[in-house]
Amino acid sequence: MNGELPRRAATGVRRVAGSTARGTARVGRATYSAAQRAATAEGAGQTGLSRLIALHASNAAGDAAVAISLAGTLFFQVPTGEARGQVALFLGLTMLPFAVLAPLIGPFLDRVGHGRRWAIGATMAVRAFLCWSLATAVATESKWLFPAALGVLVASKAYGVTKAAAAPRLVPPGVTLVKANARISLAGVVGAAVSAPLAGLAAWFGAEWSLRYAFAVFVVATILAIRLPARVDSAAGEVRLELLPGHTARGSGEAAPQRSPRIPPAVSFALRANCGPRWLSGFLTMFMAFLLREHPVAGWHARPELLLGLVIGAAGLGNTLGIALASLSRRLSPAVTVLLALVGATAMTLVAALFYGLLSLVALGLTAGLAQSLAKLSLDSTIQRDVPERVQASAFARSDTLLQLAWVVGGGIGIAMPLQPRLGLGIAVAILAAWTVTVIVTNPNRAARRT
Repeated sequence: MNGELPRRAATGVRRVAGSTARGTARVGRATYSAAQRAATAEGAGQTGLSRLIALHASNAAGDAAVAISLAGTLFFQVPTGEARGQVALFLGLTMLPFAVLAPLIGPFLDRVGHGRRWAIGATMAVRAFLCWSLATAVATESKWLFPAALGVLVASKAYGVTKAAAAPRLVPPGVTLVKANARISLAGVVGAAVSAPLAGLAAWFGAEWSLRYAFAVFVVATILAIRLPARVDSAAGEVRLELLPGHTARGSGEAAPQRSPRIPPAVSFALRANCGPRWLSGFLTMFMAFLLREHPVAGWHARPELLLGLVIGAAGLGNTLGIALASLSRRLSPAVTVLLALVGATAMTLVAALFYGLLSLVALGLTAGLAQSLAKLSLDSTIQRDVPERVQASAFARSDTLLQLAWVVGGGIGIAMPLQPRLGLGIAVAILAAWTVTVIVTNPNRAARRT
């Protein structure tokens, strides 16, 4: 009788474990099937857009793992003064390449269109190498921690540029580029949401393990990038889009040079408006990372990492809401949307500066993510509407490069700010307000009405 009870208990445990495993497997298969159907819907499977969606999900999964790893090492295990100085130095060094590459990367992608898959794969392979190096640097407290971390950041931004240049080649007939970009962005949100718990579990054993997990993700992403359809490398029918007059370009199949089309005024306006929310994103990323460590809000002094996580989570939620709203607000003018996003971000920053606290910071993160997402998708819509198809890849490459530069500039200013909440946020409000006035004054619709 004494031996019967343990046997029955063991049998019951095995049955429960088996039922749980089977249920988890069924849920996993159902989730995977639903994701496959969503990714391949409306012809995305035939054109190869589904592969780009899977690639972007992997990219977001790897970036989420890196962010979780560095949240407890780059900002919270190094003295604040030393961390700010080193991050400012290396971020400043990354600004020069962005400034130099901004006018060059578009023509480079136009001329080397046959290498887009390898360019995207290179950004993944570089991050895989740097993540493995970061894991060693974290474990040994190496001086290469900050250079490798910022190298991952630069490679992530470079991926955004190369992906934007490749996306127009994979859009199925009958699907707008805005809708395709929204699906790609949503896949990134899902990839980050799925990866974050896994990275957190790995980080429980040490930050180096979540970085090794990120290494594995980026290795898979490198393979996915190389396996993108060959049409990604096709440059047939494309010519260069010039931001400045006076340049010429030779389109595919043309016998003589012709003047490259200039960027349309509506696209220029949308791009300028996008620089505001993107600048704010870079500023808040760097400023809040150090501010909340040194001066957390009342009641959160023992949990600055959790406080920063709430702000970042709110920004991610805002980004997701922006994607949903962009797909619903089809009748709203993109020019109105980008302007509202800029004004809304400025106004919420002012509220956070005046009423500094947990709720205002979470609301600021939510608004910043929402504004950035809506503004970017509206810019995509404007490019699709006003830029000829043969130069859309070049337009996306140039616009993304400029937006990445705006993020870097915002991050640099965020590092340089004194760690005083109202002062730092007040300066951000002043910069955003001045930029908003500039954007409104240069609105092409306003100039047309005045004429």
